[in-house]
Amino acid sequence: MNQNVLTIQINKPVDEVFTFTITPPNSTLWIPGITIEETNDKKIAPGTIYTLGDDNSTSSIIVSQIKQNEFVEWVTEDGKFHCRYTFNIVDPSTTKLTYYEWVEEGNLKSPFTQDVLEKLKSALENS
Repeated sequence: MNQNVLTIQINKPVDEVFTFTITPPNSTLWIPGITIEETNDKKIAPGTIYTLGDDNSTSSIIVSQIKQNEFVEWVTEDGKFHCRYTFNIVDPSTTKLTYYEWVEEGNLKSPFTQDVLEKLKSALENS
């Protein structure tokens, strides 16, 4: 599988979901194996570098595109892995988040599962 698409509805306004998903170290609360999340800049914009990992290893992803409350896309330094979140308003207090990930060549090594998005939903709704 070279691409993966998952969708979830979160009972929070779009601006809260968007802000939570791009703000370090929130990924540590819902992405398995991530215990470190930092950026090289407090203002998230194209070119911002996220460092993700654990005590043993880290990797970097770069914001390639972002539009407030609509989408954010990251790409690895080598340009082979892409990840995109889109945010759609269902109603003023509900957001539909669609998660896309894909690779240019080969197969995804550890694609997200719906359980990962359920953890995100839980982290947001219980905060």
